[in-house]
Amino acid sequence: MAEVEDSTAKKVYDLVIFGATGFTGQYVVEEVARIADEEAGLTWAIAGRTMSKLQKVLQEASKQTGKELEEIPIIIASVENADSLTEMCKQAKVVLNCVGPYRFFGEQMVRACVENGTHHVDISGEPQFLERMQLDYHANAKKNGAYIVGTCGFDSIPADMGVTFTRDKFDGDLNSVEAYVDFKSGPEGAGVHYGTWHSAIYGLAHSGELGALRKRLYKTPVPKSKHRPPKRSVVFYSKDVDNWCLPFPGSDKSVVNRTQKFNYEVLKERPLYFNAYFRMPSIFSTILLMIFAIMFGIMTKFSFGVKLLEKYPRFFSGGKFSHEGPTRKQVAGGSFSMTFVGEGYSNKLENLDEQHTEKPDKKIITKVTGPEAGYIATPICMVQAALVILKEADKLPEGGGVLTPAAAFAKTSLIERLDKHNVKFQVL
Repeated sequence: MAEVEDSTAKKVYDLVIFGATGFTGQYVVEEVARIADEEAGLTWAIAGRTMSKLQKVLQEASKQTGKELEEIPIIIASVENADSLTEMCKQAKVVLNCVGPYRFFGEQMVRACVENGTHHVDISGEPQFLERMQLDYHANAKKNGAYIVGTCGFDSIPADMGVTFTRDKFDGDLNSVEAYVDFKSGPEGAGVHYGTWHSAIYGLAHSGELGALRKRLYKTPVPKSKHRPPKRSVVFYSKDVDNWCLPFPGSDKSVVNRTQKFNYEVLKERPLYFNAYFRMPSIFSTILLMIFAIMFGIMTKFSFGVKLLEKYPRFFSGGKFSHEGPTRKQVAGGSFSMTFVGEGYSNKLENLDEQHTEKPDKKIITKVTGPEAGYIATPICMVQAALVILKEADKLPEGGGVLTPAAAFAKTSLIERLDKHNVKFQVL
């Protein structure tokens, strides 16, 4: 396997985890500690604002993993100090950025990485941030040989790489994929940290920004088949997964659509339709979630509502979101699955500009499964994505740029790596 680009050849650390003192950052540090022995000669460090808090992160990670971590280097850096970010980037080959919400704190790190030829992965699920970074930094990232890959956690590696996996396993032209997401919790229940809640509030509050961004991003439309997937109502029953379903509000659709644009324009591959949905256990739970979504959406449109949501996350989420986040037992008991239902054509057309006249005549169903999504699967995905950038530069798109996971990793061993670390891809 090829080593990283020359822009990182003289840097001290293979990986630097920025925002290590955050709730998710702690779990990312633990994941790196677990896999470090698998990667011969891997050098890594953690970074954040406060030395004492960073030392406590290493102590907790040592306790959880049984690894001796006292000698792991610590870098002091803050998004409020551009010079500190520059100094960190001068030492790092890949930055694992865990500092969110990215709307407020992400660009500073992206800019520093681009300017210093440092690779960057994040776990953002914020379409406005992700699409704006592509618009504003892609050209310079490519010029400086930096790979800037967003949504490298549960948002949106399972979805984006799952669509790629489904396409690669389909014999013919794949026309559409519908993804159905299911979350399971253990006897201790489930919880989510406030950081995700905070990002969701401002993502929805500023969702109107996406129209203008996408006019710039999609100046040239991507041609697709006239055979669209079924138009779903807000609530519908899917026979494919035997569940009531609702639209999934995450970043997956935005990310997969950007990948399809890349595939068509750069790889000369046929684009496809994509939609994502929640699988609900009952019609009752479906109605409850709809009521919550309507209330949440209305409140984000008013400054007073935003303040209330920020101040009382536990109350307005029915106890699911909190500043404390889930307990270790809750995290350990969780799991996720994402089922992909693909439809397409047996006959494969070689000319991209030629569209099928016949209706889709073939179906494929695949599945991605894994442990708890937010704090176990997300660190696994993020760390393996960073290692692929580090180890497989010859299999990445030439030159760098701001990319989606599947645009960056479609030709790499990422799926095989994830499979070995309990995020499984399979054809049903």
